[in-house]
Amino acid sequence: MDRFDAMQAFVRVVEAGSFTKAAETLHMSKTTVTQLVQQLEARLRVKLLNRTTRKVNVTADGAVFYERAVRLLADMDDAETSLSGAQALPRGRLRVDVPSPLAALILIPALPAFYERYPDIQIDMGVSDRIVDMIDENVDCVVRGGELTDQSLIARRVGDLALGVFAAPSYLARVGTPVHPRELEDSQHRIVGFLWARTGKAVPYAMHKQDEHLNIKGRHALAIDDGNAYLAAGLAGLGVLWLPTYMSRVHQAQGTLVPLFEDWRLESMPMYVAYPQNRHISAKLRVFIDWVVELMAQHAPILDRHAS
Repeated sequence: MDRFDAMQAFVRVVEAGSFTKAAETLHMSKTTVTQLVQQLEARLRVKLLNRTTRKVNVTADGAVFYERAVRLLADMDDAETSLSGAQALPRGRLRVDVPSPLAALILIPALPAFYERYPDIQIDMGVSDRIVDMIDENVDCVVRGGELTDQSLIARRVGDLALGVFAAPSYLARVGTPVHPRELEDSQHRIVGFLWARTGKAVPYAMHKQDEHLNIKGRHALAIDDGNAYLAAGLAGLGVLWLPTYMSRVHQAQGTLVPLFEDWRLESMPMYVAYPQNRHISAKLRVFIDWVVELMAQHAPILDRHAS
């Protein structure tokens, strides 16, 4: 039994949830994958997987071994890269989760250049604003906006998103154009609420002008937990939006969004790349994080260069 192949087969079965799917990704037969896992269990003298007719579940011992196997396989990748000369490139599968607008407007358009530099990296990109269980879902890193409070994660600040307040012409024609942020608290105005994954609630927005400081919450008829859907609701005239400028730029140019309160300032939103403390930082993860840092420096540079 090749222990490397057996560990790789076991890891893929855990991640795929079935022997059939694991075999497809490994380009092996299901029989071969099954035999490799059985040989690994025999060698370790523990049961790693519980098999039913519908799915495969990892045992308690299997979960412990899985975490170690993932790190060992990553270490082997790094060792091979370090010994194969200066021309070696990071390779392998990378699982990330990013906000949907960031994916659509910044990351995905830039991916062709990333693959020119790193053609052997396979990215599985989840696109969401939800809370991701990075251990259970085996996600290598997430990109998120707002302050991160999860102490189990290592977070690297990669950018600061400048924010503005916007509304569609159809909304302003129907309700009128507010001239002061306090008007958004009035009964005739509506905002589109954004439900933050950490709390499931909309939060007030901090704004200031000279010595005047406000926290505007507003009233909403619709609250949404996805960035692209949030933007779509504003474009449909369903309420006032607080948007990162990278999301509003095209719509301002097209006249489908109108900026409001331009003499007021809003606190910027920090952006972070985060990963579990116990996760091995492989070469492929390092270059992905560095690439995100490069992109954010172009689109939303860190305002305080001394920030972590």
